Amino acid sequence: MARSVRKNADARFERGTGMMKRKKKKKLALALAIAGCLFLIYICTVMGAASVSLGDINRILLHEVFHIPVSLEGISEGSITIIRDVRLPRVLLGFLTGASLSVCGAGYQGIFKNPMADPFILGISSGAALGAAIGIVLHFSGSIAGLSGTTFLAFAGALLTVLLVYTISRRGKKVPVASLLLSGIAVNQSLSAFMSLIMLFNQQSMDQIMFWTMGSLNGKGWNQVVTILPYVVVGIILLLTSARELDIMLMGEETAIQLGVNVEFVKKKVLVVTSIVTAAVVSATGIIGFVGLLIPHVVRLFTGPGHRVLMPVSLVFGGTFLILCDTVARSAITQEIPVGIITAACGGPFFLYLLRKSRKGGAVQ
Repeated sequence: MARSVRKNADARFERGTGMMKRKKKKKLALALAIAGCLFLIYICTVMGAASVSLGDINRILLHEVFHIPVSLEGISEGSITIIRDVRLPRVLLGFLTGASLSVCGAGYQGIFKNPMADPFILGISSGAALGAAIGIVLHFSGSIAGLSGTTFLAFAGALLTVLLVYTISRRGKKVPVASLLLSGIAVNQSLSAFMSLIMLFNQQSMDQIMFWTMGSLNGKGWNQVVTILPYVVVGIILLLTSARELDIMLMGEETAIQLGVNVEFVKKKVLVVTSIVTAAVVSATGIIGFVGLLIPHVVRLFTGPGHRVLMPVSLVFGGTFLILCDTVARSAITQEIPVGIITAACGGPFFLYLLRKSRKGGAVQ
């Protein structure tokens, strides 16, 4: 009897020790990922077509970013402008965009219980594209709430699209996931058709509209960073606070309700927050696809399905991934490639892999 009790106690101790070790490993992996991401931000700021020496770049960053009294003597004003106003904000915008799309993708995949869900599944991309197309065709150059005319119309188009999809899908006080998906697909196709008509009757603006829909960080600066930063920070914090409820919902909605989770409120919260964050990001950068699909799924393979780890790690890896893609886009050849093309080139084959795996009956996590 005493031996049996001792064995059970030893087994519980070993399980507890194993859990502690796994938690420490996950924390260490997250810390290393953050350190690696900061280093990558520095490397991608250093890289570029313009020839600026490493020493000059270091002095510019210390003086302009960290406000350390370092002499900038011998550095041209053009070099300072390139680092401070072109490369650095572009890299930061890339990180914010990739991080927010990845966290939003993890949230969408959690509530839809579908690894093929991404932030654009409810027609946000088509709504934003239609709004931007209208702004480009009408040459809407005014400024509203600190946003340029095209950016504001893209933001408004994305939000109105989500509101339309939500209204169509609502059944009393509940919003069935299947109805959301079907409504999103239908609205998405309808808005794409309207945008095609706009392009057909305004061929002089077609190139500009097409470039916007490809997604690019080219020409973006501190204005875009400052514009989307509040949406991204507040949105990600709100999503992280929902991680525990999303973990419980993995066991099924009925089980989650029995454990005291307000399932409908959590779904509405995640949908609203992710929609606003995605709309803000897309309105500033254009449509950058596959990040919200690819990154959470890859991260889930290493961290497991728990959102309390999945979301922070997706944040870091999503930002890192888009920075790398943008660096390739502006450095691979002499002519810059829209970063949306690079992410699509990475995400397309992965999406086909998911389809093939699910067709074979494999467990798509």
